[in-house]
Amino acid sequence: MKKKQQHPGGGADPWPHGTPLGGAPPGLGSWKRRVPLLPFLRFSLRDYGFCMATLLVFCLGSLFYQLSGGPPRFLLDLRQYLGNSTYLDDHGPPPSKVLPFPSQVVYNRVGKCGSRTVVLLLRILSEKHGFNLVTSDIHNKTRLTKNEQMELIKNISTAEQPYLFTRHVHFLNFSRFGGDQPVYINIIRDPVNRFLSNYFFRRFGDWRGEQNHMIRTPSMRQEERYLDINECILENYPECSNPRLFYIIPYFCGQHPRCREPGEWALERAKLNVNENFLLVGILEELEDVLLLLERFLPHYFKGVLSIYKDPEHRKLGNMTVTVKKTVPSPEAVQILYQRMRYEYEFYHYVKEQFHLLKRKFGLKSHVSRPPLRPQFFIPTPLETEEPIDDEEQDDEKWLEDIYKRPAGSVSPARLQSFQTSQLQSPQRSWLAPG
Repeated sequence: MKKKQQHPGGGADPWPHGTPLGGAPPGLGSWKRRVPLLPFLRFSLRDYGFCMATLLVFCLGSLFYQLSGGPPRFLLDLRQYLGNSTYLDDHGPPPSKVLPFPSQVVYNRVGKCGSRTVVLLLRILSEKHGFNLVTSDIHNKTRLTKNEQMELIKNISTAEQPYLFTRHVHFLNFSRFGGDQPVYINIIRDPVNRFLSNYFFRRFGDWRGEQNHMIRTPSMRQEERYLDINECILENYPECSNPRLFYIIPYFCGQHPRCREPGEWALERAKLNVNENFLLVGILEELEDVLLLLERFLPHYFKGVLSIYKDPEHRKLGNMTVTVKKTVPSPEAVQILYQRMRYEYEFYHYVKEQFHLLKRKFGLKSHVSRPPLRPQFFIPTPLETEEPIDDEEQDDEKWLEDIYKRPAGSVSPARLQSFQTSQLQSPQRSWLAPG
């Protein structure tokens, strides 16, 4: 008869079929020896620790990616919808499909890039389609402290959905503070044109005439107000030199202090955010195509926007916000500006290429030529409306308030003339509360 195996301490071996899973009991020192689990699988405490460390690194990496603001689900769905292939200009649009519907959209509008036109359209569209348009009564604070970011994100995230939030503010990372990352949209324009529009707007205002400058920039001295644009550029005045010319990129880079320093770091981070968080960044010079794509991507918000935009009465509203007394600087001054804004132009051309790629995917033709040595100037039309941008300025939307309260539709010429007259005669400002 076969003799039972004896335990070293006496008695029968409690594990007659081998050491249990996880190793031998304390005191036997068998944790260090390799133990067979399966004929082809062996492990030790060191192997076990390595596996757990690898799993921990993977989990932390995944969490860090999410907290760093990975692409919203809608953008991932949209990329799958569009596919990886590109369409040549002579191809038609892709087959009709059903797009996902984002219930959280943020338009962190860049100043002097036609956003007044878009805001007016959104007011009409929000009543027409029933989404919640959330605006802010703070127009001159784009850079926020950590606490201000948390408070603003909390307020936005608790808004009734579907919502579209709009404000002049640098990119906010909702994921960093535990919120759902919304879908971003925006519009930019040629950087030198944007700068010139702001330069003259700060001094002379818009359709309300030169008297308006006393309201917008009351602290500006007369010699500063009538400073020749060429002298400002060639003599290197602070208003016409870096970092004051580094303006568009921070709206896409974000709230990090380095986002306000002209350089490669801010540029690359802005590009990354455009790819990961922005559904569409359009070009003001091609505004009709921007509206077409917005209507295609976000029909629940922008359906019918182009017909409203082309309405003759809506075009008359655009006449109210054209900057006056705008002049073009000399070629020498333009070339200097162009060099000082090289990061802005690299970003602008990058966005423009991405925008044209989207247009090709939907069969919209773009006439693209090689960028010239200096930027081409587009004289703003009444539809390329203007926007104040400096921290010193305040965005006056009182002129829109009466229009917003009306049902969606056009404004009669008689009422428009009456509204313009009343605005010219009234020096007081009141600010539009959040919508």
